[in-house]
Amino acid sequence: MKLTTITVSALALAAASAGLANAQSREQIRIVGSSTVFPYTQAVAEEFANQGGVAPVVESTGTGGGMQVFCAGVGAEHPDITGASRAMKKSEYELCQQNGVTDISEALIGYDGLSIAVSRASEVDWDLTLSEVYLALAAQVPVNGEWVDNPYKSWNEINPDLPATPILVYGPPPTSGTRDAFVELAMHAGCEELDYVKNGGFDGDWVKENCSRMRQDGPFVEAGENDNLIVQRLEADPNALGIFGYSFLYENLDKLKDVKINGVEANQETIGSFDYPISRPLYIYIKNAHRGVIPGLNEFIAEYMSEDAMGPGGYLQERGLVVLPDDKRAEVQQAVTSGAGMAAPES
Repeated sequence: MKLTTITVSALALAAASAGLANAQSREQIRIVGSSTVFPYTQAVAEEFANQGGVAPVVESTGTGGGMQVFCAGVGAEHPDITGASRAMKKSEYELCQQNGVTDISEALIGYDGLSIAVSRASEVDWDLTLSEVYLALAAQVPVNGEWVDNPYKSWNEINPDLPATPILVYGPPPTSGTRDAFVELAMHAGCEELDYVKNGGFDGDWVKENCSRMRQDGPFVEAGENDNLIVQRLEADPNALGIFGYSFLYENLDKLKDVKINGVEANQETIGSFDYPISRPLYIYIKNAHRGVIPGLNEFIAEYMSEDAMGPGGYLQERGLVVLPDDKRAEVQQAVTSGAGMAAPES
């Protein structure tokens, strides 16, 4: 691990000192956020500790929950970094600003696919379209020209070529960035493919209002923020499907196989090219007022941004992260290690 000194402004140091003066000091870096980003951050934390640093505390709180805690204030009682499986929302940025978290670095660490997976014990060669995913999981769907509560209970009711097994899909809760991304990239896109929507002339606002809710009558089960629990449930039931970040599929390929989407497998190549239709960026957000104040934070950031971690062949790619192109990666590394602040999100 190369120890790099990161320069911060006198203003940031003053703000940090003021925020930390009345708080109990701590020796450990504290990190919260996305369950998808968690294994990558945990890998960096392990390497940081192996190189002699104090092991950071890394919590899997979900993207939304992590943002709430991260944006609650400056000081030793508040976390230094949060992971996110989507970009920070405008409302979250405003919450940060209101609570004095006014200087934040945004680090795009790589790309991920939202995998839909099934046990290797399943005899089905699964291949779903996004519209079939929508019809299986949405709260409301079109039936005989009417927009109604979802009546489908078995996959073959959606498409006779699909298995005659009950629809059972484990997925993330509303607090998860994976859920947000799945709704946007899979549910909205699947809804837009329906003839009812295409022929009805409905726009994006209509889709967002009417196609965002997951069904709550049993076929879709919110499995919490612990994606390993979904893996265990898929092992126990070969007819069940699960939704989680690609890293969990990658790490469990001896137990699970992916469900193709529009005929495309989820792998590092298809996710990096965005040929896999449910691909997304992953982020960490850093509280710059804590740089130079929380022991080891600068060095931890330098390790996270290193080529050994996020570069081609790095240990994060070995965990399933799809690395950024060389030029984009260099841009992110330079901005984050220099402490550059992020611009306000537009939405």
